[in-house]
Amino acid sequence: MSGYLMGIDVGTQSAKVVIFQTDGKVLCSAQQPLRALAIPQPNRAEHPDDDLWTSVQQTCRAAMLRFHQLGGQPHQLLAAGLCVIRCCRVLMRADGELAWPVINWMDVRLNQPYQHETAYGDVRWITTTSGYITHRLTGETRDTSANYIGCWPMDDVHQDWDNAQMPACNLRREQLFDVVRPGDVLGQVTSAAAKASGLPQGLPIVATAHDKAVEALGAGALADDEALISLGTYIGAMVHGDETPRSSDHFWPFQAALPQRFLYECMGVRRGMWTISWFRDQFGAAAVQDAQDRGIDIESLLSAEASRVPAGSDGLITLHDWAAPAHAPWRKGAIIGFDGRHTRAHLFRSLLEGIVFTMKNHLDPMMQALERPLAQLVISGGGANSDLFMQLFADIFGVPARRNAMRSSAAIGCAISAGMAVGVWKDYADAVAALVQPGETFMPNATHHAHYQQLNQQVYQQLHAALDPLLQRLSPLA
Repeated sequence: MSGYLMGIDVGTQSAKVVIFQTDGKVLCSAQQPLRALAIPQPNRAEHPDDDLWTSVQQTCRAAMLRFHQLGGQPHQLLAAGLCVIRCCRVLMRADGELAWPVINWMDVRLNQPYQHETAYGDVRWITTTSGYITHRLTGETRDTSANYIGCWPMDDVHQDWDNAQMPACNLRREQLFDVVRPGDVLGQVTSAAAKASGLPQGLPIVATAHDKAVEALGAGALADDEALISLGTYIGAMVHGDETPRSSDHFWPFQAALPQRFLYECMGVRRGMWTISWFRDQFGAAAVQDAQDRGIDIESLLSAEASRVPAGSDGLITLHDWAAPAHAPWRKGAIIGFDGRHTRAHLFRSLLEGIVFTMKNHLDPMMQALERPLAQLVISGGGANSDLFMQLFADIFGVPARRNAMRSSAAIGCAISAGMAVGVWKDYADAVAALVQPGETFMPNATHHAHYQQLNQQVYQQLHAALDPLLQRLSPLA
């Protein structure tokens, strides 16, 4: 079946729409930054106004304008897969409008069951971001079963609501949308949504899963011995599993974007790539002019400088706890080992090394618990553009690290789900072969790997035990 498929991918920092030909080629795309999160008080984080829906409208309009300019006809667009940031909570009025700004995954309220606050007003529906955007596009009160993570009464095995869990989650069935499985059609674009977004009226909107699961599908990380590392505001690592979920202290099972499959995910790095942006924005003023003088962007300049720094950053170590985990709220980030040799290049490299050390120390125990070898990493997200970052993953893990030609794996995963729903391919293997185009593979440097192993075992893995007592005493004083 020939035609076009759309991937709608809405993350923490931006919305992206990509239109693919069914042979895998990208026809056009558009991207819209989201506004900065509102922080009304400590440990709360909300998307201002109706920013998610506004960004979807703007991005869809821009992509459709380009689609028409390139000769695309509305009837040629077969379906759109929808993936919206996970672990958020949306409170809706009966008329479909927001009762309260979308509560982001970094908000402490998401760590506990829903508690109604008087300020919320009249709340009719409690749903996820994917449920909300689905309703905006189709008018349906339906959502993917695979985006309910955390304090939701979801039976992941049967992919439906579990009435027995409702009281513990402080929810009633009538407050919740109906759910469908990944790959099912959620509904069709309404006339009102078509006017707002530029999408064709009647376009099928297809369910995917939570954002990291969609990335895993779109990255082609399907083999038992390969893992996806997703570089985003939250950096996660995951592998696909079979139809029977397993539990462990080292990972969590989630519904995959592949129907009847599960995804195993270990602990990641909260505010992972945010930390890199933080360094650039807070300490990169001098580098901006240097980058402009050389005609390159600041990230390329910093990466080039850091590539000349020895493995291990001459003893400069970064511990990534810029956003503390729920079980240890006193934790903070730490950078130790400074001496007179260190420059901004050392600090930048140390930030990257710290991310990779953290992911290795979470991913290795998961693979051991699953009794699987780790033969290859697939790296997704904008950070995969950095040759230095890719090489660090290979060197610290000691296995090849691959990036794909298109870094936005979630958009590809959306298009795969959309194409499967309307019969473009007979199975997911064919879909992945058509849309996932492998890029460069970075091989580990044995000397660097041996050095990183020593640093990790003798220093990095000991940092929490050494620093936690001090940080617990610091917390009430900070």
